Amino acid sequence: MGYYCANCGNQLELSLNASVARKDECPKCRADLHACRQCAFYDPSSYNECKESNADRVVDKQRSNFCDYFRIAERSSGTVKAGPTAQDLARRKLDDLFKK
Repeated sequence: MGYYCANCGNQLELSLNASVARKDECPKCRADLHACRQCAFYDPSSYNECKESNADRVVDKQRSNFCDYFRIAERSSGTVKAGPTAQDLARRKLDDLFKK
C-alpha cells in the first residue's frame, strides 16, 4: 500500500500516516492533494460524497479545502479507478437532453 494521486496515479513520496498541507500538490500533474478525491473518507455513493458524517459539505471535490477530517487515502497501486464525479454525471445528463 502507498499513496497515489487520484488524478494521474503518480506514486507520492509521503511517509506512513503523512499529513498533507492544504497547498500541497502532486509533483506530476499539479492536482491539489488536500482535496476530497484524495481523502480516505471520499465515497461518491455516500451522502455529500463523504463517509465522515461530521464533515462540512465541500462542493468542489477536486480542489483544496479546509476539512479537519482529511486523511490521505492509501491505495494498493497507481491504477486509480475513480468513478465519475457528481459534476461529470450532471454534465452527462444535461448533454443527453440535447441529443437527438
